[in-house]
Amino acid sequence: MCGRFVLQTDLSRIIESFDIQEVACQYRPSNNIFPGQQIIAVVHDNINRLVEFKWGLIPWWAKDPSIGNRMINARAETVAEKPTFRQAFKKRRCLIVADGFYEWQKIGKVKKPLYFSLKSGAPFGFAGLHETWISPDQQQINTCTIITTEANKLIEPIHDRMPVIVPKDYEMQWIDTENQNQKELMSVLKPYPSEEMDMSEVTISLKRT
Repeated sequence: MCGRFVLQTDLSRIIESFDIQEVACQYRPSNNIFPGQQIIAVVHDNINRLVEFKWGLIPWWAKDPSIGNRMINARAETVAEKPTFRQAFKKRRCLIVADGFYEWQKIGKVKKPLYFSLKSGAPFGFAGLHETWISPDQQQINTCTIITTEANKLIEPIHDRMPVIVPKDYEMQWIDTENQNQKELMSVLKPYPSEEMDMSEVTISLKRT
């Protein structure tokens, strides 16, 4: 699973890295991003736009928005078929921008946080899905989820799942909503190569604030 991540890269570098033509969000860098917060993502609708979503997907058909609290992740193995995610998988894919993410290693009764990032130090995009939910009083809430897959060899000793990091060469393939090739899209949802990632111990507090 992915329940906490980091994004502190300068906005100008994000714009360059993801070929952003329009910034339609407020950027708030943080070393402790958790579910329920507003996070930034890249979508493509003729141009690449940087937008804002609340982390925790609320399906368009939901009666109660609290369902989003349980929808922070979607499993790659079932995302194309599960009713909660299948329409978003077809039409509303995004890249959730990050520098790295945390997982907790259990040592006895203690859980120690570890930080995972790319060896290059570059920002990257988690494979994400987004939805727009309309409340009974017609308020619009834009939400998202991060897709997870089986862990690579670096992460496997810590956790059996990891977020899908979309390789740079496949980013446009993922966010292009004209792409309806399910086999091609599913091929993106693989563990990121271990040899291209780093792991380090965490010294900061990760309490929710």
